[in-house]
Amino acid sequence: MTAPNDDTPSGSSPSGSAPSDSERHNTKMARKKQARDKIMATKTNEKGLTIVHTGKGKGKSSAAFGMIFRCIAHGLPCGVVQFIKGGMDTGERTLITDHFAGLCDFHTMGEGFTWETQDRERDIAAASAAWDKAKQMIRDPRYHMVLLDEINIALRYGYIELDEVLAFLRDEKPEMTHVVLTGRNAAEALIDAADLVTEMSLVKHPFRSGIKAQIGVEF
Repeated sequence: MTAPNDDTPSGSSPSGSAPSDSERHNTKMARKKQARDKIMATKTNEKGLTIVHTGKGKGKSSAAFGMIFRCIAHGLPCGVVQFIKGGMDTGERTLITDHFAGLCDFHTMGEGFTWETQDRERDIAAASAAWDKAKQMIRDPRYHMVLLDEINIALRYGYIELDEVLAFLRDEKPEMTHVVLTGRNAAEALIDAADLVTEMSLVKHPFRSGIKAQIGVEF
């Protein structure tokens, strides 16, 4: 009787035939998991992140509110300061103030976009008040995350000083507090200082086809 062949090539099926697509996939995924586990084993640190969402594409505030809702779901206190958005009701604000006010402090400090107010001094005063509120909340270690919605617009127009914001985040932000800053045209210095930066790219937008902002999509 012929002895069993123990020299079946690696990756081949026991019968000696070529491995199936399923077998090749499983082998590939096992190797990928091994490599991934090795990488993940080196990621052991935690810190409060400075997070920037910028770019011309839609979704900057939406993504930031997604993280706020994660905090709420985990029972972690958080806060929102809106620097520009004012009179318009939004789904995020209504949901949070009506149902999660005990976990998320929500402050709408802006009075609308600059072309609506048409009053630079009033815009500066509103942005300064919003920044004071933001500093108060960030200093409080009770908050797991603080979202500064559309602060990049206030920074771009010089309503608040970029150097002051950078110095505050560097020197006064508690070690484990996450701060999220949204809005187009984030300053390069802010991008350099941040831990996590995402740029939303505009590929296509219905506004260009004459479609207005719609409930549930934009607000």
